[in-house]
Amino acid sequence: MQIGFIGYGNMAKALASRWVGHHEIASGGRNPDKARTLADELGGGTRWASSADVVRDAEIVVLATRHGGVFEAMDAAGGPSAFAGKTLIDIDNPVPGIYGGDFLNASYDGLSLAEKIAAYAPGAAVVKAFKMCQASVWTMDPPRYGGRTLVVLYCGNDAAAKDQVVTLIERIGCDPVDLGELKYARLLESAVATPIRFRI
Repeated sequence: MQIGFIGYGNMAKALASRWVGHHEIASGGRNPDKARTLADELGGGTRWASSADVVRDAEIVVLATRHGGVFEAMDAAGGPSAFAGKTLIDIDNPVPGIYGGDFLNASYDGLSLAEKIAAYAPGAAVVKAFKMCQASVWTMDPPRYGGRTLVVLYCGNDAAAKDQVVTLIERIGCDPVDLGELKYARLLESAVATPIRFRI
């Protein structure tokens, strides 16, 4: 699969490092130097490009920006039409007050961030996944705690897109658990506030 990352932070690096060598990986964003740096660190044929080029060539796009910049980043990548026909993985945790001691997640007119992304890019198949753990967990090979394999919760409306995400979850060595339709991203986004609260 061809996987493009929009963003080049710790989560992008951690996840991409587990898929490089098995899939075609591209790093992109508004800062070409950061995209190039991540591609060089990952190696394995990882390429870097503008966010628009990354999205154009990808089957799967991972939104690895800060949640507050998601829609701006999507605009920079070409806007809603650029994501048509793509599987779009939302890994964001929309907890805007995190560094001010407020751990309530954001609501988007009663919707989750994932649902808002799906409304922004209706031609894309949005899947919420990889959001319950910090970046260091995804670098574990495999992620196990007390001898038990880490479970990764995901949700989405498109069965084929979810099958792709299952493949990526299993590639990391985790057990996928399907929560159902994308509306259940509201539960995921709310649930993550608790572990974030005690991790800061």
